Amino acid sequence: MGYVDFYTFLIPLYALSLGMDASEIGILVGARSIAAMFLSIHIGVLMDRFGTRKVTLFFVWVSMALAPLFPLVPGFWLLLLLQLVNGAAVSFAWSGVQTLIAQLAEGDARYLGKFTFFARLGSTTAPILGGAVWDCGGAWPAYLVAAAWGAVLTVALPRAPEAEFFAPPRQDGTGRARFRARDIWPRASDYMNSIMLIAIPAIALSMAIMSMRTSTYSIQTSVYVVYLAQIGLVGTTIGILFAAAEIASGFGALFAGRAMRLGDAQRTMLGGTALSILLIAMTPLLGGILALLLLFQVMRGWLEGVIQPVVLSVQARAVGRHQQGAVVGLRQTGQRLTSILIPPLMGAIADRWGVSESFFILGVFMLLLCVPLALIIRLLTRLRPRGEDRPRLAD
Repeated sequence: MGYVDFYTFLIPLYALSLGMDASEIGILVGARSIAAMFLSIHIGVLMDRFGTRKVTLFFVWVSMALAPLFPLVPGFWLLLLLQLVNGAAVSFAWSGVQTLIAQLAEGDARYLGKFTFFARLGSTTAPILGGAVWDCGGAWPAYLVAAAWGAVLTVALPRAPEAEFFAPPRQDGTGRARFRARDIWPRASDYMNSIMLIAIPAIALSMAIMSMRTSTYSIQTSVYVVYLAQIGLVGTTIGILFAAAEIASGFGALFAGRAMRLGDAQRTMLGGTALSILLIAMTPLLGGILALLLLFQVMRGWLEGVIQPVVLSVQARAVGRHQQGAVVGLRQTGQRLTSILIPPLMGAIADRWGVSESFFILGVFMLLLCVPLALIIRLLTRLRPRGEDRPRLAD
């Protein structure tokens, strides 16, 4: 996860150093999700079919090779193209790790919480390291560290366990499917089969909630950075604020298993997401006081740490093991759509009405979206059979 956050943290700083405005920065941040939005389902199906580790490792190599190119690109349009390709590669690598843990843990929130906790160690390290290297040397040393991070992943990933299958058993009794050149091209049938998973209420609701949770992350990695820079915070301090949220998120993830047992999972997801949106929307009201900024980051990080494993657990338990890649791909498609829309939208709002005002405008809009989701959850709760406190998630 640190591999993802390292690139995400650097691009606003690099764009600011080139003199770009908030709208351009928002477009660059959102661009990393465009290709991932269209291809996440396809890549997820390939992981189910041919092996999660192999596909993941390929995309680690792609992003590793592209890292040194960023300091060579001084203009907006070439940087946008580089963001399109590199952002997709990093996103697919993270999707691969999520698919692997879903296949191995079979939806157990305790293991998914531990997975999220250790993923947050990377997310915690990335902003601090990125900010410190940026303050000391600028773009070149920072992006070379990103390439070195990929080399570490290249050593680590083959040592992770692989799922014992790659696809459902075939009728002819043969073993694993063999990769062919035509498998690179997406298949309409794979997309239709994955999209049909939305018919499962647990999948549909958790996807909507996860996309809204992603919106707060998109705000943090775009206009939030611009706001902090405007009030005089340096890269290292901004990195510490990012890291504080990740540390709190890691510890929140360890609470996910208990949260699943204490109450309704869907209400937990929606309530935590709404409060998380409120916390980041209130950022301009904190007056630039570092202690308050840090407190709100910790609170929001803890909430989002609880939410993510719960979402992963709900979705993993709603389908079979051989469909985990398809579910992750579908979830990533929704998250990438949010990542594409929110940063440019907030950048445009910031340029039109002001950076501080953009937090309030977008925050109110997102909180209003929580209302219909709450009504749907309440309706589904009423439709549950009496005496069935914990229905099957696929019902």
